[in-house]
Amino acid sequence: MSTIHGTTEFGPATARRQYYSPLKAYWDPFWEWRKRERLQTQLYCLTDGELMDSGVGKRML
Repeated sequence: MSTIHGTTEFGPATARRQYYSPLKAYWDPFWEWRKRERLQTQLYCLTDGELMDSGVGKRML
């Protein structure tokens, strides 16, 4: 008679295959640019007092 004392999780049977995507070479920089644009827009929406509290002045933007 056997007793099971724990559970095991099943993993993938094979390693994940690496592949090259030419679109990824453009997609990742595009999303980084979009993130910077959103951040810049949020910074421009802050008041002078909020910028001074964070240590950033309008001259730095």
